[in-house]
Amino acid sequence: MKALNLVVVCCLGVLLGCAGGGAKKYRGREVAPPKEPPPVPARKNEPLDPALVSAARQELAAAATRDDPVLRENALEAVRHLNDPVAREIIPKGLDDPERVVRFRAALAAGEHQLAEVRPKLEGMVDEKDEHLRIAVIFALHRLGVTDYTHDLEKTAVSPEPGVRGDTAFVLGLLGEKSALKILKVLARDPDPVVRQRAWESMWRLGDREYVDELVGLTMSKYADDQMLSILALAAPRNESVREAVRSCLTSDHEETSLVAARAMGQLGSDEGYGVALKGAKSGEGRHRFLAALAFGAMGRTDAQGVLRNLMKDKDKRVRVVAAAAVLELASGAKT
Repeated sequence: MKALNLVVVCCLGVLLGCAGGGAKKYRGREVAPPKEPPPVPARKNEPLDPALVSAARQELAAAATRDDPVLRENALEAVRHLNDPVAREIIPKGLDDPERVVRFRAALAAGEHQLAEVRPKLEGMVDEKDEHLRIAVIFALHRLGVTDYTHDLEKTAVSPEPGVRGDTAFVLGLLGEKSALKILKVLARDPDPVVRQRAWESMWRLGDREYVDELVGLTMSKYADDQMLSILALAAPRNESVREAVRSCLTSDHEETSLVAARAMGQLGSDEGYGVALKGAKSGEGRHRFLAALAFGAMGRTDAQGVLRNLMKDKDKRVRVVAAAAVLELASGAKT
């Protein structure tokens, strides 16, 4: 896979039994155990500020109507698993967005939330010529009990376009149907590496461990995007058996990988990445602050609301969006 940013060396301790002990052997070489992440401050159960929660809803609602389609997409992705009324407010509007990628995110979110009120709209979109969007619509309709089109995913799984096969692999995992494993096992051997990775993640979501070792191996890729995507893929089913593999990436030399690992640890029920997220929230890089906000939301600590309050005032609008979503996660107890 092509790198998004820097080529780095990360997480060699993942496959080495890195829960403790001295140096380990990896392919005949001695590798030192991973460093310890920054210390985690004691948890303080602080009541959430109602004004902050209200401001967070306003921020997300406003982002969904911005002229910038990236912000609208960010807002819809942020509410995909968010148990808050603002999700029901902005998802239906997203289905009418002029940008295809925004409609794609809205359809996924509609399916995740099982919004019955948008079923007529989705049924009107099911004949979309854009296959990427149609895959998301089929997913949403399936989640609403309309399974007439679900078998069409067998056709998109053999599309000549890798992106279409990748989207198919992704939604098959979200459907939660073990019958999808038959298709996914074929996509798991796809010639395109992105398609393979998405298939491995979906199989893992459905409880099939056949390619978990491959996902763990990708956390050691020389490409940062491989590392980050595989960490999130491992954490997606919230199966704590992969916690040590994810934990070893908290001390990556690549800061973004560490921040993604902090978020993933939160998804796995651990706040061991809290110190990593605190550092990221103070970074001069907007991307680091963005990832830190996501991590705080996943960890679910209400004593992070002071940091999130500052991030909701960030100069980067994208950071403000995910910080607002993190506040609402704390308010609802949802996890992303």
